[in-house]
Amino acid sequence: MINHRCAVLGRPIAHSLSPVLHNAAYKALHLDDWFYDKHEVDEGDLDAFLKSLDSSWAGLSLTMPLKRTIQPYGVPTNLWARELKVANTAVFDWSNTTDDPAWPHGKPDIKLYNTDVVGIQLAFDHANRELALHHQPNRAGKALIIGNGNTATSALAALSMMSEIGHVTIAARHPGKNTALRPLAERYIATAAPYSEINIADEEALLAAAQESIYVINTIPGHAADGIATGISTSQATLTGLLLDVVYDPRPTQLMTAWRAHGGNAIGGEGMLLYQALIQVLLMTGIWDNDPPSDADKRLQDTTTEDDQLEIAMRNALEEAL
Repeated sequence: MINHRCAVLGRPIAHSLSPVLHNAAYKALHLDDWFYDKHEVDEGDLDAFLKSLDSSWAGLSLTMPLKRTIQPYGVPTNLWARELKVANTAVFDWSNTTDDPAWPHGKPDIKLYNTDVVGIQLAFDHANRELALHHQPNRAGKALIIGNGNTATSALAALSMMSEIGHVTIAARHPGKNTALRPLAERYIATAAPYSEINIADEEALLAAAQESIYVINTIPGHAADGIATGISTSQATLTGLLLDVVYDPRPTQLMTAWRAHGGNAIGGEGMLLYQALIQVLLMTGIWDNDPPSDADKRLQDTTTEDDQLEIAMRNALEEAL
């Protein structure tokens, strides 16, 4: 019997791997009466969907553009949900519902979290441990983000939390379009020059930034970075940094293949997907209660060590699905 329900919402949503991850977690935690599903919901549908829920619902995962649409319904509860005004996680508290005719089952308190940022941070932490890479926490390192959309904003937030990074370069087709990026870097990266932008079409500048960076994050979707991969492949560039390509289909991407061929290490977006889901599970099930994940680095590290059975179960399920 299902007593606790969660789901991921969005449109399109058929491709989502969130049910694989969350249901694997429930199995590992022996939560036999928990179930996680996916529902096609767009911006215009969200209000009616939320108001139809009853107290069996524990939480929701949200994809864009619902990460912004959810904001009026809940309270941002961790640093990056407040700062970015973007939440990919909603956790319901039915213990103190409000009577509202529009909510037939009562209106619950809804806590909003952003686990995307910490998902990126933990993907890098895991890769650094696996590769035995160590960086000094002196803000001397540089990073490159390819793209300047919503994912780039989360990527910049994650890099700002990494004490080895003191400067981030954004490479985009339309530099300056995302006006939130520079203030974000200047607020959270305490160096004299934390931020710069280049045009993605400037191959020479892009390669120079890539060679100088200890971390590179590609945030442009699909095959959009294949041209960059070709530019790297035909260059004499020597790459020493760690690339995170948020794309996880195909595996590996052309960019990851080119990056590795020129000396660098590369990881796909499945690590980011795993960790943001892991934190969602901890929040939705109440294992973590009111503990903002991006503000609790030590607790995150304790939770996500290699011998942790929850992480291992979720990682194995993801690998099988991919």
